[in-house]
Amino acid sequence: MSEKLVLVTGACGEIGQALVQGLAKRGGYRIVTTDLFPAAESIQPLVAEHLQGDMVFKVKQFYAYDFDIIFHLAASLSSKAEIATEEAHRINVEGTMQLLMLAAYKSEQRGQAVKFLFPSSIAAYGFANREEKGRAGRVKEDDWNTPHTMYGCNKLYCEKLGMYYSQFCGQRHLDPQPPVMLDFHAIRFPGLVSAFTVPSGGTSDYGPEMLHHAAQGLPYACFVREDTKISFMAMPDAIKSIFMLMDAPREKLTRPVYNIDAFSLTAGGFRKRALAAFPSAQITFEPNPRRQGIVDSWPEDVDDSAARKDWGWKPDYDEERFFEEYFLPEIRKRYKRVSARTNE
Repeated sequence: MSEKLVLVTGACGEIGQALVQGLAKRGGYRIVTTDLFPAAESIQPLVAEHLQGDMVFKVKQFYAYDFDIIFHLAASLSSKAEIATEEAHRINVEGTMQLLMLAAYKSEQRGQAVKFLFPSSIAAYGFANREEKGRAGRVKEDDWNTPHTMYGCNKLYCEKLGMYYSQFCGQRHLDPQPPVMLDFHAIRFPGLVSAFTVPSGGTSDYGPEMLHHAAQGLPYACFVREDTKISFMAMPDAIKSIFMLMDAPREKLTRPVYNIDAFSLTAGGFRKRALAAFPSAQITFEPNPRRQGIVDSWPEDVDDSAARKDWGWKPDYDEERFFEEYFLPEIRKRYKRVSARTNE
Protein backbone atom coordinates (compact mmCIF):
# COMPACT_ATOMS: atom_id res chain seq x y z
CA MET A 1 0.00 0.00 0.00
CA SER A 2 1.45 3.39 -1.01
CA GLU A 3 2.14 6.06 1.55
CA LYS A 4 -0.32 8.94 1.93
CA LEU A 5 1.22 12.34 1.39
CA VAL A 6 0.35 14.72 4.20
CA LEU A 7 1.05 18.38 4.88
CA VAL A 8 1.35 19.69 8.43
CA THR A 9 1.47 23.48 8.74
CA GLY A 10 2.66 25.04 12.00
CA ALA A 11 4.58 21.83 12.59
CA CYS A 12 6.92 23.28 15.21
CA GLY A 13 4.10 24.22 17.59
CA GLU A 14 2.88 22.08 20.48
CA ILE A 15 0.14 20.36 18.47
CA GLY A 16 2.32 20.14 15.37
CA GLN A 17 5.17 18.28 17.03
CA ALA A 18 2.81 15.85 18.74
CA LEU A 19 0.86 15.30 15.51
CA VAL A 20 3.97 14.59 13.42
CA GLN A 21 5.18 12.13 16.05
CA GLY A 22 1.76 10.47 16.04
CA LEU A 23 1.72 10.18 12.24
CA ALA A 24 5.22 8.67 12.22
CA LYS A 25 4.22 6.16 14.90
CA ARG A 26 1.16 5.16 12.89
CA GLY A 27 3.19 4.67 9.72
CA GLY A 28 2.04 4.83 6.13
CA TYR A 29 2.53 8.58 5.71
CA ARG A 30 5.06 10.70 3.85
CA ILE A 31 5.13 13.86 5.93
CA VAL A 32 5.82 17.35 4.57
CA THR A 33 5.95 20.12 7.16
CA THR A 34 6.10 23.88 7.12
CA ASP A 35 6.72 26.52 9.78
CA LEU A 36 8.36 29.90 10.26
CA PHE A 37 11.14 28.08 12.10
CA PRO A 38 13.47 25.21 11.18
CA ALA A 39 12.11 21.75 11.90
CA ALA A 40 12.18 21.06 15.64
CA GLU A 41 14.62 18.39 16.80
CA SER A 42 11.72 16.22 17.98
CA ILE A 43 10.35 15.89 14.43
CA GLN A 44 13.39 16.43 12.20
CA PRO A 45 14.10 12.72 11.57
CA LEU A 46 10.41 11.98 10.95
CA VAL A 47 9.66 14.32 8.06
CA ALA A 48 10.41 13.84 4.36
CA GLU A 49 10.68 17.57 3.73
CA HIS A 50 10.42 20.77 5.77
CA LEU A 51 9.65 24.10 4.13
CA GLN A 52 10.66 27.01 6.34
CA GLY A 53 9.10 30.42 5.95
CA ASP A 54 5.83 32.33 5.94
CA MET A 55 3.15 29.84 4.91
CA VAL A 56 0.97 32.45 3.22
CA PHE A 57 3.78 33.12 0.74
CA LYS A 58 4.60 29.43 0.27
CA VAL A 59 1.17 28.10 -0.71
CA LYS A 60 1.97 28.35 -4.43
CA GLN A 61 4.79 25.87 -3.86
CA PHE A 62 2.31 23.35 -2.46
CA TYR A 63 0.52 23.07 -5.82
CA ALA A 64 3.45 20.89 -6.93
CA TYR A 65 2.45 18.28 -4.33
CA ASP A 66 -0.46 15.85 -4.47
CA PHE A 67 -1.48 15.91 -0.81
CA ASP A 68 -3.98 13.35 0.47
CA ILE A 69 -4.41 15.06 3.84
CA ILE A 70 -3.76 18.61 5.06
CA PHE A 71 -3.48 19.37 8.77
CA HIS A 72 -3.60 23.15 8.96
CA LEU A 73 -2.25 24.09 12.40
CA ALA A 74 -0.42 27.35 11.67
CA ALA A 75 -2.03 30.27 13.48
CA SER A 76 -1.47 33.50 15.36
CA LEU A 77 -2.86 32.70 18.82
CA SER A 78 -5.31 34.67 20.94
CA SER A 79 -3.12 36.97 23.05
CA LYS A 80 -0.73 37.82 20.21
CA ALA A 81 -3.63 38.28 17.78
CA GLU A 82 -5.14 40.97 20.02
CA ILE A 83 -1.96 42.99 19.77
CA ALA A 84 -1.33 42.54 16.03
CA THR A 85 -4.83 42.16 14.63
CA GLU A 86 -4.06 42.80 10.96
CA GLU A 87 -1.17 40.34 10.96
CA ALA A 88 -3.33 37.77 12.77
CA HIS A 89 -6.01 38.11 10.08
CA ARG A 90 -3.39 37.66 7.37
CA ILE A 91 -2.01 34.48 8.93
CA ASN A 92 -5.22 32.98 10.26
CA VAL A 93 -7.66 33.82 7.47
CA GLU A 94 -5.67 34.43 4.31
CA GLY A 95 -3.42 31.43 4.98
CA THR A 96 -6.40 29.16 5.60
CA MET A 97 -8.27 30.39 2.51
CA GLN A 98 -5.24 29.83 0.30
CA LEU A 99 -4.91 26.24 1.55
CA LEU A 100 -8.63 25.58 1.16
CA MET A 101 -8.45 26.77 -2.45
CA LEU A 102 -5.51 24.43 -3.00
CA ALA A 103 -7.35 21.47 -1.46
CA ALA A 104 -10.51 22.24 -3.46
CA TYR A 105 -8.54 22.44 -6.71
CA LYS A 106 -6.64 19.20 -6.03
CA SER A 107 -9.83 17.37 -5.02
CA GLU A 108 -11.53 18.27 -8.29
CA GLN A 109 -8.43 17.70 -10.38
CA ARG A 110 -7.81 14.15 -9.20
CA GLY A 111 -11.42 13.16 -8.56
CA GLN A 112 -10.71 12.23 -4.95
CA ALA A 113 -11.38 14.41 -1.92
CA VAL A 114 -8.42 15.87 -0.06
CA LYS A 115 -9.03 15.62 3.68
CA PHE A 116 -8.61 18.98 5.40
CA LEU A 117 -8.39 18.88 9.22
CA PHE A 118 -8.61 22.23 10.96
CA PRO A 119 -8.04 22.85 14.69
CA SER A 120 -10.61 25.41 15.79
CA SER A 121 -11.08 26.61 19.34
CA ILE A 122 -13.45 27.45 22.18
CA ALA A 123 -12.41 31.02 21.32
CA ALA A 124 -15.12 30.78 18.63
CA TYR A 125 -17.64 31.27 21.45
CA GLY A 126 -18.33 34.50 23.27
CA PHE A 127 -20.38 35.56 26.31
CA ALA A 128 -21.44 39.08 27.16
CA ASN A 129 -20.58 38.68 30.85
CA ARG A 130 -19.70 36.17 33.57
CA GLU A 131 -23.32 35.71 34.62
CA GLU A 132 -24.31 34.73 31.08
CA LYS A 133 -21.37 32.34 30.94
CA GLY A 134 -22.36 30.75 34.25
CA ARG A 135 -25.94 30.16 33.08
CA ALA A 136 -24.93 28.69 29.72
CA GLY A 137 -23.93 25.25 31.01
CA ARG A 138 -22.54 22.85 28.40
CA VAL A 139 -22.44 24.80 25.17
CA LYS A 140 -23.36 23.22 21.82
CA GLU A 141 -21.54 23.98 18.57
CA ASP A 142 -24.16 26.34 17.14
CA ASP A 143 -24.77 28.38 20.31
CA TRP A 144 -23.02 31.59 21.45
CA ASN A 145 -20.98 31.93 18.25
CA THR A 146 -20.15 35.56 19.09
CA PRO A 147 -16.37 35.61 19.66
CA HIS A 148 -14.79 38.57 21.43
CA THR A 149 -11.27 38.20 20.03
CA MET A 150 -9.60 38.49 16.64
CA TYR A 151 -8.42 34.89 17.04
CA GLY A 152 -11.94 33.68 17.78
CA CYS A 153 -13.39 35.66 14.86
CA ASN A 154 -10.72 34.20 12.58
CA LYS A 155 -11.42 30.64 13.73
CA LEU A 156 -15.18 30.98 13.31
CA TYR A 157 -14.82 32.53 9.86
CA CYS A 158 -12.37 29.84 8.75
CA GLU A 159 -14.87 27.18 9.83
CA LYS A 160 -17.39 28.87 7.53
CA LEU A 161 -14.83 29.04 4.70
CA GLY A 162 -14.20 25.32 5.13
CA MET A 163 -17.93 24.64 4.86
CA TYR A 164 -18.13 26.81 1.76
CA TYR A 165 -15.27 25.14 -0.10
CA SER A 166 -16.40 21.63 0.86
CA GLN A 167 -20.13 22.06 0.25
CA PHE A 168 -21.15 25.17 -1.64
CA CYS A 169 -18.31 26.57 -3.77
CA GLY A 170 -19.89 27.72 -7.03
CA GLN A 171 -23.10 26.00 -5.89
CA ARG A 172 -21.70 22.92 -7.62
CA HIS A 173 -23.57 20.66 -5.20
CA LEU A 174 -26.64 21.48 -7.34
CA ASP A 175 -25.09 19.99 -10.50
CA PRO A 176 -26.49 16.61 -11.65
CA GLN A 177 -22.91 15.27 -11.59
CA PRO A 178 -20.98 17.63 -9.31
CA PRO A 179 -17.16 17.44 -9.17
CA VAL A 180 -15.48 15.98 -6.12
CA MET A 181 -15.14 18.56 -3.34
CA LEU A 182 -12.67 18.61 -0.48
CA ASP A 183 -13.45 16.89 2.83
CA PHE A 184 -13.23 19.64 5.48
CA HIS A 185 -13.78 19.06 9.20
CA ALA A 186 -12.84 21.07 12.27
CA ILE A 187 -12.49 20.34 15.97
CA ARG A 188 -13.08 23.07 18.55
CA PHE A 189 -10.37 22.33 21.06
CA PRO A 190 -10.39 23.41 24.71
CA GLY A 191 -7.17 24.53 26.40
CA LEU A 192 -4.53 21.98 25.35
CA VAL A 193 -1.72 20.96 27.67
CA SER A 194 1.41 19.08 26.62
CA ALA A 195 3.70 17.45 29.17
CA PHE A 196 6.61 17.51 26.72
CA THR A 197 6.80 21.16 25.66
CA VAL A 198 7.04 24.37 27.68
CA PRO A 199 3.92 26.61 27.59
CA SER A 200 4.33 29.28 24.93
CA GLY A 201 2.32 32.10 26.49
CA GLY A 202 -1.13 31.17 25.25
CA THR A 203 -4.18 32.58 27.00
CA SER A 204 -5.11 29.16 28.45
CA ASP A 205 -1.52 28.43 29.56
CA TYR A 206 -1.93 29.78 33.10
CA GLY A 207 -2.68 26.25 34.40
CA PRO A 208 0.41 24.47 33.11
CA GLU A 209 2.55 27.57 33.75
CA MET A 210 1.68 27.28 37.46
CA LEU A 211 3.01 23.75 37.63
CA HIS A 212 6.12 24.44 35.57
CA HIS A 213 7.00 27.29 37.92
CA ALA A 214 6.18 25.26 41.01
CA ALA A 215 8.36 22.35 39.84
CA GLN A 216 11.30 24.77 39.53
CA GLY A 217 10.65 26.45 42.88
CA LEU A 218 9.78 29.72 41.13
CA PRO A 219 6.94 32.05 42.19
CA TYR A 220 4.05 32.48 39.77
CA ALA A 221 1.52 35.30 39.48
CA CYS A 222 -1.51 33.90 37.68
CA PHE A 223 -3.02 36.35 35.18
CA VAL A 224 -6.65 35.25 35.77
CA ARG A 225 -8.89 35.09 38.84
CA GLU A 226 -8.93 32.04 41.08
CA ASP A 227 -12.53 31.20 40.09
CA THR A 228 -11.85 31.31 36.34
CA LYS A 229 -13.02 28.08 34.75
CA ILE A 230 -12.67 26.61 31.24
CA SER A 231 -12.19 23.18 29.65
CA PHE A 232 -8.77 21.55 29.32
CA MET A 233 -7.39 18.49 27.55
CA ALA A 234 -4.18 16.45 27.52
CA MET A 235 -2.28 16.68 24.24
CA PRO A 236 -2.47 12.90 23.59
CA ASP A 237 -6.26 13.18 23.62
CA ALA A 238 -6.10 16.06 21.14
CA ILE A 239 -4.01 13.98 18.74
CA LYS A 240 -6.28 10.98 19.29
CA SER A 241 -9.31 13.09 18.37
CA ILE A 242 -7.69 14.33 15.15
CA PHE A 243 -6.96 10.76 14.05
CA MET A 244 -10.43 9.56 15.02
CA LEU A 245 -12.08 12.30 12.97
CA MET A 246 -9.68 11.70 10.08
CA ASP A 247 -10.49 7.98 10.06
CA ALA A 248 -14.26 8.36 10.39
CA PRO A 249 -16.21 7.61 7.18
CA ARG A 250 -17.42 10.86 5.66
CA GLU A 251 -21.00 9.58 5.47
CA LYS A 252 -21.05 9.05 9.25
CA LEU A 253 -20.27 12.70 9.99
CA THR A 254 -23.36 14.83 10.53
CA ARG A 255 -21.65 18.19 10.90
CA PRO A 256 -18.47 19.95 9.73
CA VAL A 257 -17.44 21.27 13.16
CA TYR A 258 -17.28 19.30 16.41
CA ASN A 259 -16.76 20.15 20.07
CA ILE A 260 -14.64 17.81 22.13
CA ASP A 261 -14.16 17.89 25.88
CA ALA A 262 -12.14 16.20 28.63
CA PHE A 263 -12.39 18.06 31.95
CA SER A 264 -13.14 21.54 33.28
CA LEU A 265 -11.09 23.10 36.04
CA THR A 266 -10.73 26.47 37.77
CA ALA A 267 -7.46 28.31 38.09
CA GLY A 268 -7.80 27.66 41.83
CA GLY A 269 -8.06 23.96 41.02
CA PHE A 270 -4.73 24.12 39.21
CA ARG A 271 -3.19 25.90 42.21
CA LYS A 272 -4.50 23.18 44.53
CA ARG A 273 -2.91 20.51 42.32
CA ALA A 274 0.36 22.45 42.23
CA LEU A 275 0.48 22.76 46.02
CA ALA A 276 -0.32 19.08 46.49
CA ALA A 277 2.59 18.13 44.21
CA PHE A 278 4.99 20.90 45.28
CA PRO A 279 4.05 22.08 48.82
CA SER A 280 6.46 25.04 48.76
CA ALA A 281 4.90 26.48 45.57
CA GLN A 282 4.30 30.24 45.65
CA ILE A 283 1.25 30.99 43.50
CA THR A 284 -0.69 34.25 43.65
CA PHE A 285 -3.50 35.68 41.54
CA GLU A 286 -2.93 38.99 39.76
CA PRO A 287 -5.57 39.15 37.00
CA ASN A 288 -4.63 40.96 33.81
CA PRO A 289 -7.81 42.74 32.65
CA ARG A 290 -7.24 42.10 28.96
CA ARG A 291 -6.40 38.40 29.28
CA GLN A 292 -9.06 37.89 31.96
CA GLY A 293 -11.65 39.34 29.62
CA ILE A 294 -10.64 36.88 26.90
CA VAL A 295 -10.97 33.84 29.16
CA ASP A 296 -14.24 35.10 30.64
CA SER A 297 -15.73 35.09 27.13
CA TRP A 298 -15.01 31.35 26.71
CA PRO A 299 -17.40 28.64 27.97
CA GLU A 300 -16.81 26.76 31.20
CA ASP A 301 -17.82 23.51 29.51
CA VAL A 302 -18.88 22.31 26.07
CA ASP A 303 -21.30 19.67 24.83
CA ASP A 304 -19.38 17.08 22.80
CA SER A 305 -22.28 14.63 22.35
CA ALA A 306 -22.15 14.96 18.54
CA ALA A 307 -18.52 13.80 18.42
CA ARG A 308 -19.29 10.95 20.81
CA LYS A 309 -22.23 9.83 18.69
CA ASP A 310 -20.76 10.30 15.20
CA TRP A 311 -17.22 9.03 15.65
CA GLY A 312 -17.03 7.48 19.09
CA TRP A 313 -15.10 10.27 20.80
CA LYS A 314 -14.10 9.67 24.42
CA PRO A 315 -11.04 11.14 26.16
CA ASP A 316 -8.48 8.88 27.80
CA TYR A 317 -7.48 11.47 30.39
CA ASP A 318 -9.92 12.85 32.94
CA GLU A 319 -8.63 15.34 35.53
CA GLU A 320 -7.11 12.69 37.83
CA ARG A 321 -5.34 10.73 35.09
CA PHE A 322 -4.17 13.93 33.43
CA PHE A 323 -2.28 15.09 36.51
CA GLU A 324 -1.17 11.84 38.08
CA GLU A 325 -0.31 9.74 35.00
CA TYR A 326 0.53 12.27 32.31
CA PHE A 327 1.51 15.77 33.35
CA LEU A 328 3.13 15.64 36.79
CA PRO A 329 5.45 12.65 36.17
CA GLU A 330 6.91 14.30 33.08
CA ILE A 331 7.55 17.76 34.52
CA ARG A 332 9.13 16.17 37.59
CA LYS A 333 11.52 14.33 35.24
CA ARG A 334 12.09 17.47 33.16
CA TYR A 335 13.20 19.63 36.10
CA LYS A 336 15.07 16.83 37.82
CA ARG A 337 17.20 16.60 34.66
CA VAL A 338 17.63 20.39 34.56
CA SER A 339 18.65 20.41 38.22
CA ALA A 340 21.13 17.57 37.66
CA ARG A 341 22.78 19.42 34.74
CA THR A 342 22.94 22.62 36.78
CA ASN A 343 24.73 20.85 39.65
CA GLU A 344 27.31 19.11 37.45
